Amino acid sequence: MKIRHRNFLRCGLLVTALVCAQAAVAQNKPRARDLGVPFEGTPGPRNAITDVAGVEVGHSTIISGEGKLDVGKGPVRTGVTAVLPRGKNNSDLPFAGWFSLNGNGEMTGTTWVEESGFLEGPVMITNTHSVGVVRDAVIAWQVQRGMNPQPWTLPVVAETWDGYLNDANGFHVKTKHAFEAMDTAAAGPVKEGNVGGGTGMICNEFKGGIGTASRKLDARAGGHTVGVLVQCNYGLRRQLRVAGVPVGLEIAEGTLRGANQPGLPADEAGSIIIVVATDAPLLPHQLKRLARRAALGLARNGSIAGNSSGDIFIAFSTANPKAAAPEGITQLTMLPNERINPIFEATVQATEEAIINAMVAAETMTGVDNRKAIALPHDRLRETLKKYNRLAK
Repeated sequence: MKIRHRNFLRCGLLVTALVCAQAAVAQNKPRARDLGVPFEGTPGPRNAITDVAGVEVGHSTIISGEGKLDVGKGPVRTGVTAVLPRGKNNSDLPFAGWFSLNGNGEMTGTTWVEESGFLEGPVMITNTHSVGVVRDAVIAWQVQRGMNPQPWTLPVVAETWDGYLNDANGFHVKTKHAFEAMDTAAAGPVKEGNVGGGTGMICNEFKGGIGTASRKLDARAGGHTVGVLVQCNYGLRRQLRVAGVPVGLEIAEGTLRGANQPGLPADEAGSIIIVVATDAPLLPHQLKRLARRAALGLARNGSIAGNSSGDIFIAFSTANPKAAAPEGITQLTMLPNERINPIFEATVQATEEAIINAMVAAETMTGVDNRKAIALPHDRLRETLKKYNRLAK
């Protein structure tokens, strides 16, 4: 079986000029702002979670086969995404907090995040039935690098279900794919759409996947940066709103739920994982509050966090280095609660935009049994925004 991997790679001596050129072209695809979606707030230079200094993101994408489902052989439309708070070469633990808006999903390691207040390694995102192998791979990766903060490791691995397009019961994600996502993680632009853990995902009955965005606060608000990365796989078409516009009601073609479209429940049954990063000096209880605010950005795009949805969020801060030092008295800084509102607002705004960026970047995909998830049509999106006088340009 031939497997094609598409990864976030930095152009270096071991990468040919052709591959680098192709990567550059891929990153030049339009994003939601380029299409005239009128988002609020000021993004960072990349409009990505990597605008928070030190954060690195990597993907391993697995695409192979076509036609009828043959469990264990494919078709395969899946992968792994890694978010490393301080980069792959830094084992300093950041403060973190997490929140479950609706818990029909999984994010491992969160009981220790809750108890300790620290994130002990990367945040990994994959498909539902690959959480175990990715979790074990993270442990092996940290052991090899001598990056275990304690004799045991409790990795944070989250999931959404890609079984409409992917051979989810074929267990195609292996240890090497998780290693690949972590080893290739880098700062800079982040690939979006049909990549990594988001490869086979669907959002509002359009093709979904990975998306990211950021906000840079002005000096009066502290000058801090907030970045968000999502793996979106939720929602009904009729629920989708973009910049307040009922886009899902205006674009009916390609809907996936109904008597003639087997493979998905008729009701809302999707999920989303949201990772929030900031350089603001927030303590764990404040980061839990920040993770909750991601739910408001999700709601702006029409989600109701349905009964069968796994909507699980985690937030971390890259401030307060060496806070997890095992000895001595640690001196910390903390943003006062009275100054946290701009960080809350930035989180809501960046979450809203990251989700739409995922849908704009995603491309139409055909998977198992020739099921198809169409991309959000850019021209129709612009027409709909214009109809409601919401097109920015």
